[in-house]
Amino acid sequence: MKVLMINGSPHTNGNTFLALDEMRKVFDKEGVETELLTVGNKAIRGCIACGSCAKNKKCVFDDEVNKAAEIFKESDGIVIGSPVYYASANGTLISFLDRLFFSTQMGGRFDKAMKVGASVVIARRGGLSATFDELNKYFTMNCMAVATSQYWNSAHGREQGEVLKDEEGMQTMRTLAKNMTFLMRSIALGKEKYGLPEKEEWIGTHFIR
Repeated sequence: MKVLMINGSPHTNGNTFLALDEMRKVFDKEGVETELLTVGNKAIRGCIACGSCAKNKKCVFDDEVNKAAEIFKESDGIVIGSPVYYASANGTLISFLDRLFFSTQMGGRFDKAMKVGASVVIARRGGLSATFDELNKYFTMNCMAVATSQYWNSAHGREQGEVLKDEEGMQTMRTLAKNMTFLMRSIALGKEKYGLPEKEEWIGTHFIR
């Protein structure tokens, strides 16, 4: 089992990292390999809808997105962590995710079906549930399974290290990692016995016709 962990914070060792690291400790105990990429401090531009990924099988901008795509392809799951600054995920992270999911889908590089996704959000006070919903949409439109915990996957903290004082939040992170490990293992067994669900040919429609 392998999990790609994405730190969407510009602070390498900030509260978002500490929440993800709480999960990593559980993954380590369970024998799940992890690889962490910090993208919130990178210069990552948004998607320009050029369509070149469908032809070249990768994003036209050769940065952290293409690097992450190769790791994601070989992973059983992905954890996306983001701070909340203004009732939304970090803007750099959204640019990264738009391009990562779009370029791998349009490029046909790999199928994300039944890979397991989990989102983690950190805030001083509010905006957590809106950001949590925002990040989960990347999973649910790609036939992925979504890992759950004992509460929404969030924790509170402003100054560096404060998130560790949120005991319920940290417990939520540990429970999430345990549940995600169980789900990945269960899906692996299901794939071995039953295979993946059969997919219909995609039907694309527009609202005007």
